[in-house]
Parts: sequence; structure tokens; C-alpha cells
Amino acid sequence: MIAAQVAGRGVTDVRVLAAMREVPREAFVRQGMEEFAYEDSPLPIAEGQTISQPFIVALMIEAAQITAGDRVLDVGTGSGYAAAVLSRLASQVYSIERHRGLADSARRALAKLKYENVEVRHGDGTLGWADAAPFDAILVAAGGPEVPEALRGQLKIGGRLIIPVGELGGTQQLVKVVRDGEDRYHEEDLGPVTFVPLIGAGGWAEPAVDGAPAFSRLWSRRQKAPPPQPSISELLRHAAEPLPDLDDPAFAALFDRYAGAQVVLLGEATHGTSEFYRARAQITRRLIERHGFNIVAVEADWPDAARIDGYVRHKSAHAGSSPAFRRFPQWMWRNVEVANFVDWLRAHNAALHPDDHTGFFGLDIYNMNASISAVIEYLERVDLEAAQIARERYGCLTPWQRDPATYGRAALTTGFARCEGPVALALRDLLAKKLEYETQDRDSFLNASQNARLIASAERYYRAMYYATAESWNLRDRHMFETLNNLMNWRGKRAKAVVWAHNSHIGDAAATDMGKARDEINIGQLCR
Repeated sequence: MIAAQVAGRGVTDVRVLAAMREVPREAFVRQGMEEFAYEDSPLPIAEGQTISQPFIVALMIEAAQITAGDRVLDVGTGSGYAAAVLSRLASQVYSIERHRGLADSARRALAKLKYENVEVRHGDGTLGWADAAPFDAILVAAGGPEVPEALRGQLKIGGRLIIPVGELGGTQQLVKVVRDGEDRYHEEDLGPVTFVPLIGAGGWAEPAVDGAPAFSRLWSRRQKAPPPQPSISELLRHAAEPLPDLDDPAFAALFDRYAGAQVVLLGEATHGTSEFYRARAQITRRLIERHGFNIVAVEADWPDAARIDGYVRHKSAHAGSSPAFRRFPQWMWRNVEVANFVDWLRAHNAALHPDDHTGFFGLDIYNMNASISAVIEYLERVDLEAAQIARERYGCLTPWQRDPATYGRAALTTGFARCEGPVALALRDLLAKKLEYETQDRDSFLNASQNARLIASAERYYRAMYYATAESWNLRDRHMFETLNNLMNWRGKRAKAVVWAHNSHIGDAAATDMGKARDEINIGQLCR
């Protein structure tokens, strides 16, 4: 969390980073949410409130420039996480929370961790904590219409106040207020943020129980009401297109607009909901039948998908080939919706010349054991001497073939990365004889060479997955993209591909926190 989401996004104060490393965030989230504690996102807590995302907590604390002897006021205790981090930096922290239940639970969490320099009070944070003032720093974890005068007045000369300010329901600006003298202040804009409303005498009013939104009444007392902004649901309603039923021919026809694309990437959010699979099948059928798409590439293991490809392109299975999609998660591809699509694709190809068949291919990096078997089986048919050499080279991985994750653990110890060289050599030798092997059977060479690529990538992947970085994810998506590239090159100038994968692979990672906060790439980004 610290390396990728906080320091990686520009927070450099070593004291702030050390404090955040020390405080266990899981101690301040709701029960059952612990597994998400170190993701860079706000999380729900009681009373409809949230615990702020780690980066924002760090950004605000860094901007407050807290030193060891400082007295700090924390407005909006919430779960107590920010107060806990502040307690590792300041001499004394005073924290105010308007929800009594949150104040009580935060007090217990802080006491359990023996953070004894934090005092928590239930009250109106917009009024500050007058009997403990003045403060060297004040941090406010809720957005108000303006900076409360009471909080300005409780700053020491030279004190720093960090607070979000802005309209309700929209983006706020994070503001740093510095007290330069008795009646002199200056402000700095730290950028856009989104916080819950700051409710109290110096902020927004409590929501009314009579149906009238007290928020807007308070705004009108302070200044002219802003023009109404459309809600997110209204914006979505305006932009959305109604879709016919999935089985209505008009549904797939709506996707004719993408007929001119070389690659169409179809995502889904669940890896198993019938409607997603049916929708992708209908769209893909339309693109194949009407617009000449001839590759279906899915987030599945190459050797398993090769069995399906042989079926849909009316090729005989090789001796010794194991049944497809037996590895977890079986249901991702072994389901009725995929079976129906595969049967349709086989029937569609039956009426076409083999050169015009649409193939079904796996992009993913797993099932190294099946890939090793496939490469050796291929070489035993075309080059017995090469098969013997490949068997010896892949022998390095034999102890881990059925559970390759254990290879990754072993590779962390000295000497166990020795398999990298042999598997790379096996791939190099296979590709060096491409011209010779392709003349015998071009499709079989594609299958063997891609299995060899998978083994080399998987060897690196299982080593990388034991380091807390984005490298294992990036290696996997780069492999899937390169596999797609190889398929396009194999098909030649007429290549047109449909990709089925989870949304996390299909979307543009560069436009989301995947790329911005975690340095992750994905197929969608690389295709663009």
C-alpha cells in the first residue's frame, strides 16, 4: 500500500510514510472488510460514513507539516484511522466525531493499540475544541461550504488547516489555510477531492426529517444557491441506449457499428453470470457471420482452448490430449452458454473452406503442465532428437508441474531460478526451426510454439507472483496481448479478432487506478 498507492503517487515525507506503515488499517475497518484494508479506496463504516482512502489521508497529513511537538485537531474521527496515524507524528491529537457510536468505537480501537496520546470527543467538529486550542494543525475529513470561522480562530500563528470545500454532490477542492498573523491568512489549493458533508453549526445543516433538504436551506442563507446539477442517474439515463432482449436479432445488430474494427474486446464483470456469456456469444456470432471476424480469443489456458479449437475447426485431437478446462475455475468455461456457442461455431465452420474457419484460442498463462506435454508430443512427431532435448530441459520443472505455484516459492531461495535458462532455450530452438516445422503443418507449429511461449512466461510469472509488485499481473497481461498479436500475425491481413475477458483485462488500465496507482497494464491498454 505504501509503496504503490502512497509513495508511488507522490507523498514523500518519510515520517508520514513511516507512520502509515506502523498503523494497522485493518483495525479500523468494519468486520468482514479486513481483506480490503490495504486497497487504495475509501471503505464504508457505521453511520453511513467512510474511512478515507490511504492516499488522501497521507496527502492531507503531509500538507499539514506536522512535527513531533505539535498539538493537532482531527475533525471527523470516523473509525479513528487518521487520528491513529496522526498520533505517530504529533505530541497530542484531539479528535471530534458527531456520531456518538463512531466516537465510542474509535476510542476503543485506539485504546486497544495503546495509542495513548489521542483524546476522542463526541461533538460538533465545526466548532472545534476551544478548551484545547490553539492547534499547530487542524485536519477536517468532511467537505463544507466554506472554512468554518471557529476552526480558523483556533489555529496558532503559523498553524495549518487542511479542509475540503465545495458544493454538495460535486467535487470539492482540498484547501490548505495558513494563519500568518492575528487576522491574516493565506490559502493554497491542493486539488479536487470528494468527501462526505461537514455537518454542524459551521457547515451544512442536518438532513431534515420533513422531506425538505436542509443542506440547500443552509446554502441559501450563506450565498446564492448554485444552479441544480444533474444527478449521476440522470446523466446515465441520458447517455444510455436501450437494448433489446438477448435473443432478439436486433440485439446483436446494434453492434454492427464495430464491424470495421480489427479487434473487438468484450468484457464481463463476474466470470460466470449467464447473461454476460449469452450477450458475448450473440455479439460474436454477428461479427463472425456478417463481418468476417475469424479469431475468438478468450481468457483461458492455451492448451485447453486448443482442444476446443480442434473441435470447432474439425481437426482430430492428438493422442494423449487430456479433457479441456478441468483446472480451477472449471465453471468459467465449462458451462452451457460456452458449450452452445462452441457447437454453433463448429456448425458454422462446417460449411466453409478450412482457410475461412474461425478458431477458438486461449490467451492465458496457466496450465504449464499441459503445455509441456503438448510441446514434447509435437516434437516427438516432427523431430525426435529435439524432443529428447526439450524433455531434458523441461525436466527442471518436473517437480512442480502439477502445482507450479510451489515453484514460485522455491524460486525465492538461492539457485531455484535455474529453470529460466532451460525453458528459454527450448523456446528459442523451437522458433529457430519455424520454417522447417511450418512446412509440415502450420497449425500444429502455431500450437507448439505458443505452448512453448506459455511455459517460458509461466516460469517467470510464478517467480514474480511472490513479490508485492505489479510485475506478475503485468507479465500475465503482456503474455495475453502478445498471444493475441501472434494470432493476428498467423491469420495475416484478414485477421479480425473478438476477445472475451474480464473487465479488469479489457478496460484501459491507464485510465483507472490500475495504472495510476498500481502501475498495472492490461490487454485493453496495450491494444489501444
